[in-house]
Amino acid sequence: MNNLLVLQSDFGLVDGAVSAMIGVALQEAPNLGIHHLTHDITPYHIFEASYRLFQTVEYWSEGTTFVSVVDPGVGSKRKSVVAKTSQNHYIVTPDNGTLSYIKQHIGIVAVREISEVSHRRKNTEYSYTFHGRDVYAYTGAKLASGHISFEDVGPALNVDDIVEIPTVETVVTDQSVKGSIDVLDVRFGSLWTSITREEFHTLSPKFGDKFEVTIYNNDMLVYQNQIIYGKSFADVRIGQPLIYINSVYRVGVAINQGSFAKAYNVSVGAQWRIELKKI
Repeated sequence: MNNLLVLQSDFGLVDGAVSAMIGVALQEAPNLGIHHLTHDITPYHIFEASYRLFQTVEYWSEGTTFVSVVDPGVGSKRKSVVAKTSQNHYIVTPDNGTLSYIKQHIGIVAVREISEVSHRRKNTEYSYTFHGRDVYAYTGAKLASGHISFEDVGPALNVDDIVEIPTVETVVTDQSVKGSIDVLDVRFGSLWTSITREEFHTLSPKFGDKFEVTIYNNDMLVYQNQIIYGKSFADVRIGQPLIYINSVYRVGVAINQGSFAKAYNVSVGAQWRIELKKI
């Protein structure tokens, strides 16, 4: 533990929810360094929470504790857990699929169920809808500060039993790769796909090559056009689309100084499929 606590949620900042979590953490350990991954996860969007953790966790030093609260099942029988990653980070979260991308692409070496008898704030036993404050921020602060060890969190669980969100497998052929649109580069409207750089490079692309890009929403054709593969956005004129490799080594599709998602009404999820075909 390194006294660092990083918070993520779908709470937004329009009310006191995030501030309450910070207050709880600082009551437990006033010297904690508290930072924010994001609180603008799309409400109830567990996959997006999972992806943002994957996008961020490895850039923090070993021992950092993350609290991720996107919890549409709050108050139900879903478990509350702490996961230890292969890079020695700790993630405090509901076991509802939030750990999917970390498990698949970084690795989880151990998981413990939070014992709420020991690791729940006093006098909150009749509050059923704010575990982010009463359980996760509280436990995260105790863990990050070293007031408890990982072993003190609660009983060990089998890593293989973690709840995982189904993902779309990339299909690679001699002429094309097919995957899904996982998330958006939200502020700029670029599409971040499930297709890895390695999978795309089975097509032997060179900067400046054109590929036929086809996007479906379920079985409905949404977009089809030829797009240049570039190193960066400046490789095409303003307003033109391009294919590029994003910061987490996945294929992205963007418009230079524009929003591809808004221009073509493209969204995210397993039903949004994309194919890149050699021309």
